[in-house]
Amino acid sequence: MTAGATGLKDVYIVDAVRTPIGKYGGALSGVRPDDLAAHVLRALVARAPDLDPAAIGDVFFGDANGAGEDNRNVARMAVLLAGLPTSVPGTTVNRLCGSGLEAVIQAYRAIAVGDVSVAVAGGVESMSRAPWVMPKPERAFPAGHQQLVSTTLGWRLVNPAMPDAWTVGLGEGAELIADKFGITRERQDAFALDSHRKAAEAWAAGRYAAEIVPCEGPAFRGADLARDESIRETSTMEALGKLAPAFRPDGTVTAGNSSPLNDGAAALLLTDEAGLAATGREPLARISASAAVGVEPHLFGLGPVEAVNRALAKAGRTFADLHTFELNEAFAAQALGCLEQWPDLDPAVVNPRGGAIALGHPLGASGARLAGAVAHQLAETGSGTGLAALCIGVGQGLALVLER
Repeated sequence: MTAGATGLKDVYIVDAVRTPIGKYGGALSGVRPDDLAAHVLRALVARAPDLDPAAIGDVFFGDANGAGEDNRNVARMAVLLAGLPTSVPGTTVNRLCGSGLEAVIQAYRAIAVGDVSVAVAGGVESMSRAPWVMPKPERAFPAGHQQLVSTTLGWRLVNPAMPDAWTVGLGEGAELIADKFGITRERQDAFALDSHRKAAEAWAAGRYAAEIVPCEGPAFRGADLARDESIRETSTMEALGKLAPAFRPDGTVTAGNSSPLNDGAAALLLTDEAGLAATGREPLARISASAAVGVEPHLFGLGPVEAVNRALAKAGRTFADLHTFELNEAFAAQALGCLEQWPDLDPAVVNPRGGAIALGHPLGASGARLAGAVAHQLAETGSGTGLAALCIGVGQGLALVLER
């Protein structure tokens, strides 16, 4: 599309970086989320030395949990901690697991309509450091005990008007999808094992070198992480088969075929034509379409199906056009349930370098990681169409189409 034909500007992804993803309670568990966000923001700007940081019109960051050290607006905190000019604003968005991709989409829209010429979009999550919260009592000086609630993942402080069928846990939602499509434990374990294999092979081949900014130095309190921490390259079907079901006594969803809890951050530099010239860089990819949809909350894992269909239609593309497709692996059952709805999709293009089951799923950062991965893969091949998509808790799906 051109600005003259539609009134909208073309939007380019110039660069994308991310931290290695840490395990829950692992190497990054001592690092505040605002420091993680500042780290990728600082690294992204440093990789564009021709760009005046004051030219960044806005910074959008996804964050699924703003209740703790994220300090509600982690994007603005990251701008200040990264040493950017105080004139650079920042806003934090929350679409739960899709927050990082939502940040990219909002930056894309802001540039397309001409509000800004240059923007940064990304996401961050420290699931290790997500705080416990306690609701205020309905009256002063309650006599009884008060209960703390974890904000790490899932439903909390649920409105009693919400139907019980909608408020099942995420793992039970994955079990429902396995039931719906007859997805066996063996298929889920094989999918998980393949994710670990592809991720390990990609790291060994240096496929992630272009996007990783290692976590080291004073801000990381002694942490030294240069590689995704959750990859289990020595895992086997036998080892996975020994794991007990995690959500139902007789279920098929286990810790081994689900994404883990993680810490990490990612950031992308987006521009229009004028901003691109200011960076002196060749873009990795161009954004061509996006879509967001809602589905039944208990079947949240199927959210990507219609989001992907709509985004491809908007872009005038089909599954046959895809060179790469980064589909978030919240659960193997969830990902397999989506893939069954796309009979024309070549499974070989899906998560060619491993997915969230192996790499990790730091909620607010994952969507930005996916978009950055697609952009880097398109740049590596030199041309093509790519897609990033996620399911989202409480029943939503999000998709983004990139081209080069």
